Amino acid sequence: MSNEFYRLAVVQEPKTGESMVMVEQHELMLPLAVILEGNTQAKSWANASDIKPILEQWSKAEPLIQKAVIDGKSLFINKGLPASEVTYLPPLALPNKIVCIGVNYRDHIEEMKIPADQTYPYSFIKPASNTLRGSGSEVAIPNNVSMIDWEAELAVLIGKPARNVCASDALDYIAGYANFNDLSARDRYASRGSVGVDWVAMKGIDGFAPMGPYFVPSCFIDDPQKLSVRLTINGELKQNSSTDQMVFGVAEIIEHLSSVMTLEVGDVIATGTPAGTALGHLPVKWLVPGDIVSVEIEKLGALITYMT
Repeated sequence: MSNEFYRLAVVQEPKTGESMVMVEQHELMLPLAVILEGNTQAKSWANASDIKPILEQWSKAEPLIQKAVIDGKSLFINKGLPASEVTYLPPLALPNKIVCIGVNYRDHIEEMKIPADQTYPYSFIKPASNTLRGSGSEVAIPNNVSMIDWEAELAVLIGKPARNVCASDALDYIAGYANFNDLSARDRYASRGSVGVDWVAMKGIDGFAPMGPYFVPSCFIDDPQKLSVRLTINGELKQNSSTDQMVFGVAEIIEHLSSVMTLEVGDVIATGTPAGTALGHLPVKWLVPGDIVSVEIEKLGALITYMT
């Protein structure tokens, strides 16, 4: 059976306000429960409100969804809802952890004029419960910060527990990918003291982790190191690079992180950002209320954020 490209999204049901998983194909969307209707093997997760229960059975779930998409082409045509008409939520409501990788693109390191001397991926944890937002969401800039920066990133979603994984096997542990914007309050970097940067104060602000709109299964990404990465603000191109600029590729990142901790199903790894952040432009122009930020990584759709 040949693969038929599809993407998963978590959306808000307009009448009840509850979340549900939908399948997108050719800009048309159907509830996952609809295309899997009558499939007893999918009974425990077909009505999931989040993709986490699906990822927990991903090795069984993905082939079932793939077959349902192929068999249900007429359903999309006859009953599909335009993708532009749904309200997106993050693909995961509450992953166990969001691990972010810093200074991981060669072109970004060059523009920042910092030493390229790291011997392993530099990482930090971003809180999940307060930061995640879906595509199309508003993100408020707090009154006590003003140097708000953008960072387009490829997010990796883990599909099975990984501990002490070697790089050659690492991609087998990935369920799929999504767009991610690691918003940052650079005020905290500029005012850092002798003990260093307060990463929580810089990265952990409410809404500072937009993700989505889609979860794209890993079977549709032949090589995560060959994806274009673009970010625009109000239509103006700011970041235009490729994941081939990563210092440490996705497999090396998983190898390193799994030597430190167990990567669990649904964990999100944001793999770093390329050149073109606000801090890399002169004169520096930070995000302000009214700005519209769009992150587009190849095959992953457009992640839209409205700054307020």
